[in-house]
Amino acid sequence: MPSPVPVRRAGVSLALCCTLLVGGTACGSDDKDTRAAAPSASSSAEKQKFAKTRFVANAGLAAGATYQWIVKPFRAGKFKKGADGRTLALVKAGLAGAFTYNRLKAATKNAQGDPALAKAVAPLTAGIDALKDLPSKLRKGESTDSIVNSFDGVINSVKDAGKSAGAEVKDKVPSAGELSKG
Repeated sequence: MPSPVPVRRAGVSLALCCTLLVGGTACGSDDKDTRAAAPSASSSAEKQKFAKTRFVANAGLAAGATYQWIVKPFRAGKFKKGADGRTLALVKAGLAGAFTYNRLKAATKNAQGDPALAKAVAPLTAGIDALKDLPSKLRKGESTDSIVNSFDGVINSVKDAGKSAGAEVKDKVPSAGELSKG
């Protein structure tokens, strides 16, 4: 005698079969006229507009992270030997440095979508690339004065370049969770 299938298992199987059937039917359309009539969501003007917006967002996050977790603690003396919370401040600064580098690289990629931004940001790529190894040095507490000045200088240059191209960058402080994600 065959064993009865529990109702719950049968319901799940039925729901799964229906989902696959509906999904397969929806994807099976091969009508080329419907695809050709759909408007394009990314004309060249929209790409430039979105590129500028993304540049401002990425550069703003980089600037906010640099100020909040690198420049501000440095000015408060948190990176000096013997300072209370020095190790934690250096670790946060290292994470912020890596986050800043990542966002600045994304901002330079976004700038390529806008001719004015591309011209303004092009001379800064060497300075941004120079930041690559600094977060690990910052975490170790090595020559914090020059590292903080490097980050601050590059951020100010990016802000000036954005402003000259009509994309003013304002600091946007990322959360600690965003920092750890990179």
